[in-house]
Amino acid sequence: MTAAAPPLALYVHWPFCVSKCPYCDFNSHVRETVDQARWRDALLTDLAQEASLLPGRRLGSIFFGGGTPSLMPPDTVAAVIDAAAAAWPFEDGIEITLEANPSSVEAARFADIAAAGVNRVSLGLQALDEEALRFLGRAHGVDEGLAALETAQHAFARVSFDLIYARPGQSLAEWEAELRRALGFGTEHLSLYQLTIEPGTRFATLAAKGQLTIPDGDTAADLFEATRAITAAAGLPAYEISNHAKPGAESRHNLTYWRYGDYAGVGPGAHGRRQGLATLRHKKPENWLAALDRNGHGIEREDALALEERGVEALLMGLRLGEGVDLERIAQLAGGVAPVDAGAMDRLVRRGLAARQGARLRITEAGMPVLEAILRELVI
Repeated sequence: MTAAAPPLALYVHWPFCVSKCPYCDFNSHVRETVDQARWRDALLTDLAQEASLLPGRRLGSIFFGGGTPSLMPPDTVAAVIDAAAAAWPFEDGIEITLEANPSSVEAARFADIAAAGVNRVSLGLQALDEEALRFLGRAHGVDEGLAALETAQHAFARVSFDLIYARPGQSLAEWEAELRRALGFGTEHLSLYQLTIEPGTRFATLAAKGQLTIPDGDTAADLFEATRAITAAAGLPAYEISNHAKPGAESRHNLTYWRYGDYAGVGPGAHGRRQGLATLRHKKPENWLAALDRNGHGIEREDALALEERGVEALLMGLRLGEGVDLERIAQLAGGVAPVDAGAMDRLVRRGLAARQGARLRITEAGMPVLEAILRELVI
């Protein structure tokens, strides 16, 4: 008797934003108008394609990302959730997350979005400082954002929010005070990201002109270590390099990515992993719609992943987690041998940057600040 396949995850991409933030390299677009009926039907058609290719699975999570999915009409959110329920039986306690901007306009929709079936919201606060919010190009102010957070905590069973730190000129003391204030709001989950300069963004243009400088490596490491210490002391330890949660409140959807499970991705630019295939939807909204009209789905590419590629992907994703990876599973995914440099692994363990217990390999607290360098050394 074969074991049941693990739960599937579903990602739904809504590509539209009111404006483009200067740090953002996500697939987001500003449009004067959106044909809501057409977009609802298009998402349902794209979802139906994935459902036809993944029969017999149970669904463990749905994640509405963007873009700004809190701009979606609640009846579109409900229609997608209903279609997913018709396609796959839901796991008990399925997690259904929607990313939201903390504006008063969008907060006014929270009750209707919750009634549509969303039970977890991820709120893009990004900073608790007015000057920082203006620098980051955010449309909301601190008071408006915190009012939206309070509304979300009343509307949804589970609430997370994002903050960006390691901003230009931000001192360790300033970040520690901001983080402690954030922890005081009592959410079960925080996503805390260091500001990075991504190619193609407005910040990248400013950095190239010498008009924007982010903290150096030593300062960034100090900020990172303080973040982990403060959140752990508050009962929200890091379970992934940038994500912190009360035990049991981790993002189940994102754990599917990091544990290298199958996930279906629908909507413009959405990625998926379907039984050894890497799927990619057309990125530009108009091209995605045209593909749906032409083909009945928005897929641009489906690439069969070689076994070694699957092992490498699973290793790179899994070592972001505090729990690490099972090397025997990695070896199975890779076709027999885990793509790990054994000598490098032994050196990292001796230096206290990694730990090995049986088949499980994880990065230590000392290693997490230099994870990227570790991965370059370890993964073959």
